[in-house]
Amino acid sequence: MAYEFKDSDDLAMMRQTVRQFATTEIAPKARQLDEDEEFSPELTKGMGQLGLFGTIVAPEYGGQGMDYLSYVVAVEELARVDGSQAATIAAHNSLGAGPLYYFGNEEQKRQHLPGLCTGEGLWAFGLTEAEAGSDAQSSKTTAAFDTERGEWVINGSKVWITNSASTLTKGITVQAVTGRKADGRAELSCFIVPAGTPGLSAKVMHGKMMWRASNTGELYFDQVRVPAANLLGSRGQGFKIMMETLDNGRLSIGAMGLGLAKGAFAVTLKYAQERRTFGKPIAQHQAVGFKLAEMATRIEAAECLLYKAAWLKQSHQSFQKEAAMAKLYCSEVAEYCAREGQQTFGGYGLMKEYPIERFYRDAALLRIGEGTSEIQRLVIARYLGC
Repeated sequence: MAYEFKDSDDLAMMRQTVRQFATTEIAPKARQLDEDEEFSPELTKGMGQLGLFGTIVAPEYGGQGMDYLSYVVAVEELARVDGSQAATIAAHNSLGAGPLYYFGNEEQKRQHLPGLCTGEGLWAFGLTEAEAGSDAQSSKTTAAFDTERGEWVINGSKVWITNSASTLTKGITVQAVTGRKADGRAELSCFIVPAGTPGLSAKVMHGKMMWRASNTGELYFDQVRVPAANLLGSRGQGFKIMMETLDNGRLSIGAMGLGLAKGAFAVTLKYAQERRTFGKPIAQHQAVGFKLAEMATRIEAAECLLYKAAWLKQSHQSFQKEAAMAKLYCSEVAEYCAREGQQTFGGYGLMKEYPIERFYRDAALLRIGEGTSEIQRLVIARYLGC
């Protein structure tokens, strides 16, 4: 048995292609889009033309048919430059197209997936509510079945839903309470709700500290009616769909953390080699050199952990524990590298003209989104039998 710690030729080519796009197309616009809190349909469509939508979806449904390691590397390369654009891709693939692909029936997949694999349309996953984040079973959004009309009637609200309120949004997969189990716990189910359905309203959320150029929305459901055929999976399967979706999503959030850490390290190393004090580059001062050494070491460890988790996933082996570990560790390495990078920049690290300032803000979300660091530790502990 042998290990091989290098990109294949195809993976190396894909990495270079995405990096070039991120460097030439995204980087020149990232600061202004962040400043204006502006979602860019143009960049989104450009990423679609690059093949970054429907990455894990089979070609028969219009997707790219990538393995998970390739998908993770694509997200990583975007996050090296801008977390907002990486978030658009990660949320669309893992939370949007993913549940439709893994749990949709043949008719649902053929109806929705081809249009979500081009960059011309986005799909969201409506899970989080004001009082139901980590405790998703406390969801207040309900879906009642109208037997006379053969429709589900959805009422409630969702918040912090990525890709849910843009001009490109085509629909949302919504988790709702459809009844109570014998033990009193909520019976959760998922529904396909196309954008523009009567009673559905979306409001763009502004004033975010991070990912300011990604689209984040509040959703309101007022007597929203969808046909029985829009039930995703079977009734009561919502919790399973949610948990498996989050398992997969942890890989993409881990990729965002790894990419951000690499981006923060790259700009910090460059600055430290150019900035001079006491007659030499600050990188040659031990205090700064040790920071860079620690950043590089943690990045190397994070990469190995994330890539192993992705390899387990694509090899159809148990990967959930490693995905939680990767999400936890990569997000915390991202925060460390952004913080130590900003410290190395000194006062300039507090100025928006330097990307390290944006990296520092963007890193905060990675410890919270798709399961907080505390929840990841709880998940890991349970896999350990604690």
